[in-house]
Order: sequence, then structure tokens, then C-alpha cells
Amino acid sequence: MLRTISLGTCISVQGIVVGSTQDGKLMVRVDDKTFVGVPVVQAHAR
Repeated sequence: MLRTISLGTCISVQGIVVGSTQDGKLMVRVDDKTFVGVPVVQAHAR
């Protein structure tokens, strides 16, 4: 599944989910690199 994570206040990464950590962070893969960050909350239309 494709997800977006935040690596800080200004950097976001979108990739394939490969796992999660016990503190609620997601691990996503982009090409041959794996990034760990906080999941971005999906906005709901009004």
C-alpha cells in the first residue's frame, strides 16, 4: 500500500509500506532505500 510519511517539519516521503515500529512510525520503501517517519493523516473533504 502506498503511504506518505513525514520525516520532519518540511520533508515528506511517499512509498510502499514495509513495516511499522512499536512507537507508531511507519517504514516505507522507495527504490532501494527504506525511510522511517510519522504517518501523514489523510484529510477529509467537507
